[in-house]
Amino acid sequence: MSLGLVGRKVGMTRVFTDDGDSLPVTVLEVADNRVTQIKTPSTDGYSAVQVTYGKRRASRVNKAAAGHLAKAAVEAGHVLREFRIAEKDAENLKIGGKIGVDIFKIGQKVDVSGTSQGKGFAGVIKRHHFSSNRASHGNSLSTKKPGSTGQAQDPGRVFPGKRMAGHLGAARRTVLNLEIVRIDTERQLLMVKGAVPGSRGRDIVVKPTSRAARPVVASAKPAATKPAPAAAAPKAAPAAAAPKAAPAPAAKGKA
Repeated sequence: MSLGLVGRKVGMTRVFTDDGDSLPVTVLEVADNRVTQIKTPSTDGYSAVQVTYGKRRASRVNKAAAGHLAKAAVEAGHVLREFRIAEKDAENLKIGGKIGVDIFKIGQKVDVSGTSQGKGFAGVIKRHHFSSNRASHGNSLSTKKPGSTGQAQDPGRVFPGKRMAGHLGAARRTVLNLEIVRIDTERQLLMVKGAVPGSRGRDIVVKPTSRAARPVVASAKPAATKPAPAAAAPKAAPAAAAPKAAPAPAAKGKA
């Protein structure tokens, strides 16, 4: 895992490229990421950096968290996130310092995590994209029913994981390989191409993508070419047919 940032989703807009193309982008505000702890293999068994984002009232911070933040001399935030990093990368960070958008660059691919919008209790058509039943010819009040969910007496139960109606949304989701289109250093904004999970104002986490780009490897084998057809040997002239011998006259027998 690489170093990332915590922020919030501002909303969606569009930007125009130099060629005049319109790109849909999501604006992410990742300002004021404060370092609260730096973990090292010697003390914690692994290397990581812990950051906080946002603000939280002092009355909402328990004593354990207050002591932890006071040791780092950092204002309490409503989000606390840890990123695994290499030990050599932790040398450039210090407790109480801030991390900005300068760790990213335009054109870089990132993964954005957030909590998707909650849609309440949903049926199988909306939740799992089932097809509805026919609405005529004897169908009575079962247009949007899921249909059969179990078996006969054996096994006589519904298996776990069966796609049925239930709670939809409000789940942690990550969108991979989003491209950074623009960076506003002054306002600490990232504009990534495409949509990210969550409503406006919800917390998100941005980090370099974990899916490595597939290298384009040229084929080592030359293009197969069909061999030129060999020159056909001239056909030999057919031999002259020998004349058929005349049949011998039948001998006349004596009566």
